[in-house]
Amino acid sequence: MPTRVHEFAWPDRVVVGTIGLPGARTFYLQVRAGTQVVSIALEKQQSALLAEKIVEILDQLITVEGNPFSVPTSTPIELVDNDQLEAVQEQFRTGSMSLGWDPTTAQVVIEAYAIADVDADDESLDEGGADAAEMLLVRMPVGTARAFAKRTREIVGAGRPTCPLCGYPMDANGHTCTLPGA
Repeated sequence: MPTRVHEFAWPDRVVVGTIGLPGARTFYLQVRAGTQVVSIALEKQQSALLAEKIVEILDQLITVEGNPFSVPTSTPIELVDNDQLEAVQEQFRTGSMSLGWDPTTAQVVIEAYAIADVDADDESLDEGGADAAEMLLVRMPVGTARAFAKRTREIVGAGRPTCPLCGYPMDANGHTCTLPGA
């Protein structure tokens, strides 16, 4: 089956956001261009790693002599996006992802592949990748990428507070502290 590609070359908006309360949040990567909106579910760890790797790419590009791609060192204020997610209709759940740099357009490129369904014949699960039936392809300029990474880090960090004694997350309903070595 051919892969269905949701492609955004110059999106109006690209953000990570959540639905639900800390401890039970669902993370979404949402992209909009005009009236087209695509929302894909991903794990908190995928969100955190995506932001971290985007920052690494941007920081490395700054070191290129003369900064030919005009990579900002911080988030441009006009690109800060603290709005809620738009109406979420989950397109797919993300399996594998890839991240790259396109020097011809000076854009960060994100590819996210859907987790494929279990094949009834051999009971194997495809984790996504070249054979996935659906994928998201997003290209974003460096300023947008810097703003995306900043917001994503804030969203990931807005989870449950950490217990100062044991380091485990504390729920709103209470916390049974498990001390190290106990």
